[in-house]
Amino acid sequence: MMSTLNFRLAVAAAFMICGTIGCVEDAGSGTATETGSSTETGGDAGANNADSILIDGSSTVWPVSMAMAEAFTGAKVEVQAPSGTSSGFKKFMAGTTDINDASRRIKDSEVATCKEHGIEALELTVAIDGISIVVNKENTWCDTLTFAQLKSLWEPDSKVATWKDLNPEWPEENIALFGPDGESGTFEYFTEMVCETSKKCREDYEPATDDNVLVKGVSGDKYALGYFGYGYYLKARQELKALKIASDGEAIAPTAKSIESYEYPLARPVFIYVNKNRLSDTGMGDFLRFYLGEGQKLVSKAGCVQLSPDVLAESIAALEAALAAK
Repeated sequence: MMSTLNFRLAVAAAFMICGTIGCVEDAGSGTATETGSSTETGGDAGANNADSILIDGSSTVWPVSMAMAEAFTGAKVEVQAPSGTSSGFKKFMAGTTDINDASRRIKDSEVATCKEHGIEALELTVAIDGISIVVNKENTWCDTLTFAQLKSLWEPDSKVATWKDLNPEWPEENIALFGPDGESGTFEYFTEMVCETSKKCREDYEPATDDNVLVKGVSGDKYALGYFGYGYYLKARQELKALKIASDGEAIAPTAKSIESYEYPLARPVFIYVNKNRLSDTGMGDFLRFYLGEGQKLVSKAGCVQLSPDVLAESIAALEAALAAK
């Protein structure tokens, strides 16, 4: 595994970078646009302020909401540095944010807590993501992993320590593991799909809330492996290699096409949750219509995959019904 000192240095460096800029990459052209770790259009923003909209939550959805906020010309929109889906929901349930970016669906317990605080959440599917399993660019021995290998690597109390433990032909070198922390919706989805457990995996890995820190960790160690949202892989694909996942005998890589079709085994929808109390504000309605309308062209540039026309139409219909009810 990466030494504690080296990892702490990597974390510090990543946060120094991410505190000043973040990169939203155009998957088509390979260019990057510098953005702030939070964006505000036109002044101070905060929850329960009719003149502003405050967003927090998932690091996977964060680049999409950032791109939307920067392009929107109406109400003030602030997208905070992502705290993770679950931490974001805690703020949303308390009424301190207006929108929560989420890489998983809201839980019944969270719906109940919202209700206790007089909040009803509107769920809008906004994009598709494919959790990408990545290794260092210098890794020449591994191009594909099966679900069985992934499970043996990440399951609680895993005995896998070296690459050779996964395949006798691979190096007898320790695998440095990096992944989202327990507040992440990506962590929850991954552990359920791969480890077949609820929010449990091996404990001897390097967790982080900020996916840029995970990118830094994997790119800095030849024998590392990690996982995070597709957009973060796209940003760093000069330094990382995305592995194919073998499912039903076919090895499939994360691409925009395989994620959109859900052929990629770890493709999943991502969401925003909106406090319905804010829907009577013209600025909120305009922003959400932009998010699901003209702004959808920004989804692929922000590293996620656009919805199919049918699913997008369902989100628009849900939004319009909720707006009409106000």
